Amino acid sequence: MNITLHNITKRFPGVLASDSISVTFPGGRIVGVLGENGAGKSTLMKILAGYQPADSGEILLDGSRATYSNPLTAIRHGIGMLAQDPLDVPAFSVLENFTFGLPLRRGEARAALEQISRRFGFNLDPETPIAALSIAQRQQLEIVRLLALGVKVLILDEPTTGISAEQKDMLFAALKALARDGLTVLLVSHKLEDVIALCDEIIVLRAGRLVGDLQMPATKADLVRLMFGQEIPPQKREKVALGETVLALENASLQAGRLHVENVTLHVRAGEVIGLAGLDGSGQELVLRAMVGLAHLIHGRIMVGGRDFTRQPYRRFLAEGVAFGAAGRLEEGLIAGLTLTEHTALVQDDTARIDWKRARQQTDAQIKRYAVRGRADNAIQQLSGGNQQRVLMGLLPPQPKVLVLEQPTRGLDVDSARWIWETLLERRTGGTAIVFSSPELDEITAYSDRILVFYAGRTYEIPDASRTSIDELGHLIGGEFAGTTAE
Repeated sequence: MNITLHNITKRFPGVLASDSISVTFPGGRIVGVLGENGAGKSTLMKILAGYQPADSGEILLDGSRATYSNPLTAIRHGIGMLAQDPLDVPAFSVLENFTFGLPLRRGEARAALEQISRRFGFNLDPETPIAALSIAQRQQLEIVRLLALGVKVLILDEPTTGISAEQKDMLFAALKALARDGLTVLLVSHKLEDVIALCDEIIVLRAGRLVGDLQMPATKADLVRLMFGQEIPPQKREKVALGETVLALENASLQAGRLHVENVTLHVRAGEVIGLAGLDGSGQELVLRAMVGLAHLIHGRIMVGGRDFTRQPYRRFLAEGVAFGAAGRLEEGLIAGLTLTEHTALVQDDTARIDWKRARQQTDAQIKRYAVRGRADNAIQQLSGGNQQRVLMGLLPPQPKVLVLEQPTRGLDVDSARWIWETLLERRTGGTAIVFSSPELDEITAYSDRILVFYAGRTYEIPDASRTSIDELGHLIGGEFAGTTAE
């Protein structure tokens, strides 16, 4: 299917998200859609997928004008989109979510789910509730569901977050095979290595305008220059003298469904950065949540400032200076429907009596400090994923004892990710300890003092991150601990 977008324009309060964009996506091609956070990539793709209407312009499918106003009608036109935050029903099972829109009986749906999952190398248990899945597994389910619905245009927004290198290779091989069969794939991604490996061509957006169109192959430096107008220099880290232990896990064991994490001991010192690495579902996110009271130990204890905090609620950890940032921005970190000012008001010291003037002043200051592309009266869901992440970082305490962060740069472009780490390292210089997870091995090796590797609930510590390579870390997260395969 050939797609032509002609003079697509979309405005939000204070933001021109799409500025008369005209572009053609030919059938049987894989096209990367690039741009910094807030450039308008997701807005353009949501218009194409029926999630929001354009203010003006038209969509042509194989030369004929198409008019639709919702995702279901777009799917009937053969266009489906995997959003960065998957749209599903947490209380329902994998199979129940998969069957949405499919005229199949339960047994037929199960067979279709298992067949497509095998093709992509995904491990999706049909009876598992969505609430028990990771974000990456939910993305996988949505890809499988859209293909079962027979889409001819597949829009993917950051589809490789948290999946293994082997799974990514299988996914890319399948997408290339689908493109050879005539499927159009539009890839919105900040992982430039993925774009280079997969795409036939790329388009680049900047501030809502189309500024580049490039046939592949191209280098990472070429793509960065197109996106930002210049190359991004490597980030420098200052050495920080470490202080006393501020948080400790002692012989901690946890369980979530079939996953068991056994006997984790980790002492976190002031000013230290510890990265947690592992394939999706290996236990690192469970341990992060245990460190702030959001998951309970079945054995062992958690110490904060030398005091036992085992089985204490998160509010006690937060009061003690241990703050948490979730990977699911609009699911746990932020509240859809509230404005930026209302979010600021929620974290004021005295929430029983809200000082709206002070909240607005604080919001304006945070917008400026964190370079948020949005206004104080914008609803949070009107912002791009990257700008939501900047707001979330601004809502965290300015100088906590410990920051515990799930994937702090998830879905961010290279410049925004670098900026986020600049703000984190400023806190580190002031004595804040940082414990974080990331599916990006280069991020783990670049910023960690120590690394704790997870594989199927087992752990292996790298005491000096500067002495390991991305390749070595890749083997370790696959279970090769100290030269032996984990069992």
